[in-house]
Amino acid sequence: MEEMKNTKISVLTQVSDRLGALTKEALTEKYNGIENKLFEFANFMEAQLAFLSTSTGTDISTEGIIPTEAIIRKALHIEKGIVLPVFTDAKNSILLYKISDYDKDLVISGDDVLEPDPEKCKKISLDDIDIAIIPGLAFDDKGGRVGFGNNYYSKLITKLPETCRKVSLAYEEQIVDQIQMESRKFTVDIIITDKRVIYKI
Repeated sequence: MEEMKNTKISVLTQVSDRLGALTKEALTEKYNGIENKLFEFANFMEAQLAFLSTSTGTDISTEGIIPTEAIIRKALHIEKGIVLPVFTDAKNSILLYKISDYDKDLVISGDDVLEPDPEKCKKISLDDIDIAIIPGLAFDDKGGRVGFGNNYYSKLITKLPETCRKVSLAYEEQIVDQIQMESRKFTVDIIITDKRVIYKI
């Protein structure tokens, strides 16, 4: 009998315990499954401009943050338009820039995050994004998401155009029964895990 309150902390503890039980090899295998599914996903492959984020670490870890460097490099290799965020202090807003070279177009911000260099990259409007890969720590099958506590991505979700597919990548262990959210306007449309593609109920 599980009468667990689905608070953010308990959800994250549950996910952390599940991921912590996996070996590095198992996580790597799961990551490879997620990457393969993304590059088989028609909405991603057909998108002219795809929004992604740079993960803080390149290693596959039990924190549940899907590393994105390999995905971004692979997408650039097939000449997909890749847009990355520059975080600003102004009301938790994000500026978007298109990159063409992972090694040359990125700089480390004051928060130790890899960001596009505004001097080298073209600024992009939110309305031009066809698909947005939204990071998160836990999800449910209704598109509910637990983020990183800074509201950057929650705000971004509400500002993206209606035509933009909002997709998250997650290990199956990050999918929980229910996430309590203030509003359903902060949900994502689709979640790609190592086992399946979940379309929001």
